[in-house]
Amino acid sequence: MVLVINQVITGLMLGIMYALIASGFSLLFGVLNVVQFAHADVCFLGAFVSMAVMTFLSKIEFFPTWLVIFLTVVSAVLITGLIGSIVEKICVKPFRKSPGLIILLSTVALGFIIREGIKIFYPSGASPKLFPLSFPQWAFSMGGVTVRFSNIMIIIIAGIIYFLLSIFINKTKIGLQIRATSQNVEAAQVLGIDLDKIFMITFFLASTIGAVAGILNGIYYNIVKFDMGLMGGIIGFSAAVMGGLGNVYGAIIGGLILGIVESFTMAFVPGGSPYKEIFAFIVVVLFLLFKPSGILGKKVIEKV
Repeated sequence: MVLVINQVITGLMLGIMYALIASGFSLLFGVLNVVQFAHADVCFLGAFVSMAVMTFLSKIEFFPTWLVIFLTVVSAVLITGLIGSIVEKICVKPFRKSPGLIILLSTVALGFIIREGIKIFYPSGASPKLFPLSFPQWAFSMGGVTVRFSNIMIIIIAGIIYFLLSIFINKTKIGLQIRATSQNVEAAQVLGIDLDKIFMITFFLASTIGAVAGILNGIYYNIVKFDMGLMGGIIGFSAAVMGGLGNVYGAIIGGLILGIVESFTMAFVPGGSPYKEIFAFIVVVLFLLFKPSGILGKKVIEKV
């Protein structure tokens, strides 16, 4: 029983990071009806941006450590959000009236550019790097169950993000415009909603949330690699599809399920660590077979 509880905690940590990435996929699809396949690469770009910012700020001697960390995280999140907005301008907006396959290919190419760009231009970009940020190594055990400070902080940070996102989407003018656009683009345009602004804000929002996922991933594993967005994107998108593509709350559920599946695979399948993604994708396939609309997705009937 103790082993099960410990693996549930580990699964929650994985699931939260998958859920944050999946939420970006769902947010973008819900509003723009596009799949931004470079989204996870943008997310993990946030981790590399934070390392670059921290290296720069650490050279300013009169900055205390806490201020360096705070400015690093805030700057990395905002810069990644701006990069997401630029992605919308370059890779999505010009092809908005083109077939969906064009945007898909455009974002796939962008993901390749981001990964190879980090590999080539970031100092020793091809090598795994120790992440400079970390939570205090504090932990307590009770009945064999170990809870670390990092576990608590990751849950709190994710909770705050989703709380603020809920308030923004449901209580602010721009958030309500985003909801209106996600429900009916043509009607939103008739009502005078500036679609270009809404699309840009949506990309900014999804990218900032993704940057938090990238930074938390670096803190949790203490290491980042240039190609982390490749597998992270596949799992994040799978979590979004499982939850119901376009539904942020479904993305949370899908991410948590895949995180727990991977954790249990590593714990209970002999030599299961190399196969954790295989078991996760088996679960995805089962969901696609028996619940293709997703956990919280709605069936759409198209009239011809």
